[in-house]
Amino acid sequence: MIESIYYLFITVVKILIIVLPIMACVAYLTLAERKIIGYMQVRIGPNRVNLSIIPFLRNLPGFGQPIADSIKLMFKEIIIPTNSNKFLFVGAPILCLAPALAAWAVIPFADGWVLADINAGLLYVLAMTSIGVYGVMISGWASNSKYAFLGAMRSTAQIISYEIAMGFALVGVLMAAGSLNLSEIVMAQQGSLLHWFWIPLFPLFIVYFISGLAETNRAPFDVAEGESEIVAGFHVEYSGMLFAVFFLAEYANMILIAALVTIFFLGGWLSPFEGVPVLGYLFSFLPGIFWFGAKIAFVLFFFLWTRATFPRYRYDQIMRLGWKVFIPITLVWIVVLGLLILLKLPPWFA
Repeated sequence: MIESIYYLFITVVKILIIVLPIMACVAYLTLAERKIIGYMQVRIGPNRVNLSIIPFLRNLPGFGQPIADSIKLMFKEIIIPTNSNKFLFVGAPILCLAPALAAWAVIPFADGWVLADINAGLLYVLAMTSIGVYGVMISGWASNSKYAFLGAMRSTAQIISYEIAMGFALVGVLMAAGSLNLSEIVMAQQGSLLHWFWIPLFPLFIVYFISGLAETNRAPFDVAEGESEIVAGFHVEYSGMLFAVFFLAEYANMILIAALVTIFFLGGWLSPFEGVPVLGYLFSFLPGIFWFGAKIAFVLFFFLWTRATFPRYRYDQIMRLGWKVFIPITLVWIVVLGLLILLKLPPWFA
């Protein structure tokens, strides 16, 4: 009995160690997005609220903006539409956020740094990322608003369409690594950055990244938020903290997709200079979690850069890209990959 309580306590502590930093990263990713896109558009971005009570953060204007936004949303009134399904209306944002956090249970931050090192980790991630669509669908239906419902239908169809391409891309990763375990997928990419899967699986890498943009409803795939047509889309009736939870889910999913891109194609926690004579020695003191975090930040930068660059696509263009372009590309490359593995071409599949 005591051992069970102790094990439960340790597990809860581990979960908090993972979840709390992710929530902090989500908050400051919103600031990074506003700052980076501001610089790209020759604007300043948030520069008023700072954390003057902390000495070394006093000279960083705008650093307190996420905290100010959080406090503001906490005190906003939560308005529930009269004819809505109240239980589902409140539960939908949670159903969006919970899978995005639950998927981190199998994410290896470094060698041995994983909460649950299960053999079917890739399938678990695929299952968790698929559940979030129910939150989007339920929120649009429970709101009892035609605008919310239309936004939910568009977003749901988009997510389901691009999940197929993402699944086929992961089949390529499975074939290359020969394992469903995420830690073993990373270890299969040992060597310098020339040994990572982004080279032999380059088309799948591009497809997975773009599909990740569509999965998270990010620009240029944010058709659920066509202001001229359906205003804010599936969360148009939400306010206060319920509205904030949707945005927490969106940014948590962004960080999760960036982490998965890092694990599947960019070597996870492995150093890009591993095996390189001089550079490998110079950077050997950096821990694996540093490289893992740096790669996630690199991928997230491209998320933000894409938003600042491309206009929103038409809905028919998005559907065409998912069904008529990405799925054929992934299927063809799976066949090519099978031939590469059959011929045992070095250095990846020797």
